Amino acid sequence: MHDRPESALGIVLRSRFYRSAFLSLLVAGIGVSAATPQLTLFLVRELHTPLPVAGLYYVTNLAAPRAGFLVGRWSDRSHDRLLWFRVCAVIGAAGWLAMAASTKVWMPFVISALALSVAGGSMAQLFAACRDELSRHPTRTENRVIATIRMAFTTGWILGPVFGSWFGGVFGLRPLLVATAVCVFAQVLPLGRQRVERYDDPHRDTSTERRRIDHMLPLLVFTAVCVLAMTGDTIKFGYLPIYMADQLHVSDAVRGAVIGIQPLLELLLLPVVARLADRYGAMRAMTAGAVLGLAGNITYALSTSVAGLFLGQALTAGLWACVGALGVTIAQRLYPEGVGTASGIFLSAIPLGSAIGGTIGGIGVAAIGLPHVFFVPACLTAVSIVAFAVLSTRTAHSS
Repeated sequence: MHDRPESALGIVLRSRFYRSAFLSLLVAGIGVSAATPQLTLFLVRELHTPLPVAGLYYVTNLAAPRAGFLVGRWSDRSHDRLLWFRVCAVIGAAGWLAMAASTKVWMPFVISALALSVAGGSMAQLFAACRDELSRHPTRTENRVIATIRMAFTTGWILGPVFGSWFGGVFGLRPLLVATAVCVFAQVLPLGRQRVERYDDPHRDTSTERRRIDHMLPLLVFTAVCVLAMTGDTIKFGYLPIYMADQLHVSDAVRGAVIGIQPLLELLLLPVVARLADRYGAMRAMTAGAVLGLAGNITYALSTSVAGLFLGQALTAGLWACVGALGVTIAQRLYPEGVGTASGIFLSAIPLGSAIGGTIGGIGVAAIGLPHVFFVPACLTAVSIVAFAVLSTRTAHSS
């Protein structure tokens, strides 16, 4: 490992693979974020799905953890880490095309469970490949290298919601889903025919360790805590556009700006979070992020104007900056003998949180309405703060 300070941006710019991974995540981020805030509207307007049932669409994300685990296991047994990245991207593109062609209410639910749950594995395996490269070429700024690459996906989430609101309004929601399919497939293009060989620590007996499920326990606990902190995000994407349209009566452009402001702030916070993690520890930074997430959910629940929603988005950006910059790195450190599995399991926490959030949203909106439904994820985030604090203390003692 080098003794002198290194520039994370310089490391990324000098590496062909890191540059390609950055572009790939940018394209994927634009495509997925363009469609995600519009899915509830698609179900309601195009397929005439009742609003509570539309919220339950996100329950299909319960299939993501199993898909992430299986893809990660296969990746950890494959010599080329990017093989399963490409497989997941192709399956995801086919899934979005099928979604655009849906004519029955049940079809998006099945497509999401069978195809889109696998598609999420593409980003996980890309980050596993990044970990392989960092293991071969260690650096003191690895948190900042991952954060720099992750900034591409966040940038996509800044551009995507605004593009999706405009594109859906001009051309319709079905063409928007087709455009998403194109972007999901196009994420493989920047990498071309590059290969990233799986890294195996020569000092570790991986053949024995991978068979021991108890080695996964810290990873699984960390992932479960992250799920608690993420539950409010699905409610935000699923119901804030409807709340702004039907109760606050704001324009499409303003709705897109409200959704897009969070990733913009997240982009600015990613390098800050990485530096704080290098100084104070990654788990402590995650705890602070969960505190901001709690404040964001409370702000959503109490908001009666667009200004309040902008504030909630700014607070929530702090949580997602910590998740984006540090989450996958912490997961990989907790299960170093299988970084593909660790990446797949952790990144499946995002759709799993969406599934739980969708259930809360569907039931909560019918019971207590908008925007008070956000009090429920606020309670779950409060529990995650306590859990992160405990994990932080134990991690410090272990170190």
